[in-house]
Amino acid sequence: MISVLFVCMGNICRSPTAEGVFRKMVINAGRSSEFEIDSAGTIGYHTGEPADRRMRSAAEGRGYQLDSRARQIKTSDFHRFDWIVTMDDANFNEVSLLDPGSTARVVRMCDYCEIHSETEVPDPYYGGEAGFFKVIDILEDACANLLHQL
Repeated sequence: MISVLFVCMGNICRSPTAEGVFRKMVINAGRSSEFEIDSAGTIGYHTGEPADRRMRSAAEGRGYQLDSRARQIKTSDFHRFDWIVTMDDANFNEVSLLDPGSTARVVRMCDYCEIHSETEVPDPYYGGEAGFFKVIDILEDACANLLHQL
């Protein structure tokens, strides 16, 4: 079993979308039994909340379900997950500081992009509708390549 945890700041926009996109790609590839997939945030402010309604709407328009509830990353995640995939440099740095010396690989989502040149998945929270679709575009690119490599 390959376990993958996607991480952003609040776990209401980018990481639950990465979880939803990756999950659908895994299902479509017929590999569901091979993966454990989850998402978390570096802060616990939104714990228990569903993904942002604007993000859910944009994702549903592309055929993705965002069913998870926000939670904060915890030390035990470093022992539960093989891969911890962060959305931006701040997330990467924060998660790297939390690492208790586990074997989990902490990586950046955009390192798996082949089509997009962004180095970070932008946070769409304070922007307009186009930002949510841009996030999905980037995540589709990166998740497809991550799945291919795993």
